[in-house]
Amino acid sequence: MSGADVVAEEKKAKVLLNEIVAKHYQDAWDAKKRGEKVGWCASNFPQEIFETMDIKVVYPENQAAAIAAKGGGERLCTEAENYGYSNDICAYARISLAYANVKDAPELNMPQPDFVLCCNNICNCMIKWYENLAKELNIPMILIDVPYNDEYNAEEDRVEYLKGQFDYAIKQLEEITGKKFDQKKFKEVMDISQRTGRAWLEATGYSRFTPSPYNGFDLFNHMAVAVCARGKLESALAFEKLADEYEQNVKEKKSTFRGKEEYRVMFEGIACWPHLRHTFTQLKDAGVNVVGTVYADAFGYIYSNTNELMKAYCGTPNAISYERSLDMRLKVIRENNCDGALIHINRSCKQWSGIMYQMERDIREKTGIPTATFDGDQADPRNFSEAQYDTRVQGLIEVMAANKEAKKNA
Repeated sequence: MSGADVVAEEKKAKVLLNEIVAKHYQDAWDAKKRGEKVGWCASNFPQEIFETMDIKVVYPENQAAAIAAKGGGERLCTEAENYGYSNDICAYARISLAYANVKDAPELNMPQPDFVLCCNNICNCMIKWYENLAKELNIPMILIDVPYNDEYNAEEDRVEYLKGQFDYAIKQLEEITGKKFDQKKFKEVMDISQRTGRAWLEATGYSRFTPSPYNGFDLFNHMAVAVCARGKLESALAFEKLADEYEQNVKEKKSTFRGKEEYRVMFEGIACWPHLRHTFTQLKDAGVNVVGTVYADAFGYIYSNTNELMKAYCGTPNAISYERSLDMRLKVIRENNCDGALIHINRSCKQWSGIMYQMERDIREKTGIPTATFDGDQADPRNFSEAQYDTRVQGLIEVMAANKEAKKNA
């Protein structure tokens, strides 16, 4: 084993994951400098397609989250609003549309696109966002339309509808980039993507142990790799290492959560990136650890063939029936022995948050755990109140504490 291999072996998983994200952006910049076509891509677009063709893409959602977490969200949201975009639309979209115009953000820059890849299994706002990018930048847009599925599972009619779109998207990418699609490579990429997805879900699944071997907010940082590099072998290896580290923590009764785990909660929704430190600190200081979230697990796509791949992309949290959405939350709560649920009512993501009022009632009724909601935003800091958040969290803690005391005295 070479010295470089020894160093790589000694690196912690989080270091490897950070390096993968940094390389992801650098590879895109390098491809752009070589004259290759580089795209902007929706987070739940089937990455197996462009990974097979060695086409470099970057993700506006990831960039917007990073910009917001580093304090630039309000600046770029305001920039978009000055162009005439309503402050009622998704803050990720506003940040992205502003960045496409100003072309510079000190928090995180990425190459301008030669085409955009859109998939509306997240929301239909995504279509208008990417249509505007394509129109304003005069570049092609490739769309894979995944209709909302009001049945519990995606059936063969969905697969038949998607097959033609996959084929057409591949044809469009071949014409735009000059690169050819290879079926054998596609199978290899799917195998790697499965290895990555399983390792990611194995790692997140260790929160079922008490205490959890990790701080739940870690997942919000680690999941960037699950979004942007699922089809790369280094991602599979890094997530496998992460799972091994969590397994070792379980054996040694250790955790990356700093403090005593007094309460275990499910965090519902997208992270409040501009106020990540505050939302985390208030929980940590009270001994509250996040041990479950649908948001992070959503990027662990599991399938065994192309048909199942298409069904998997029909199963993103915003594209499925309310009944299946509820069952996903109930499963997280029960498997991870949650004492309560903290629900982010996210102004930017109406598709996600619109059902949360009924979801909250059903969670309380079916599990008996207390819940609390707080108003916020995934990227616009103006839609969050520290005072409201603190009050809601304190109320949740008081009910969880009373429930624990009641169980102890029963």
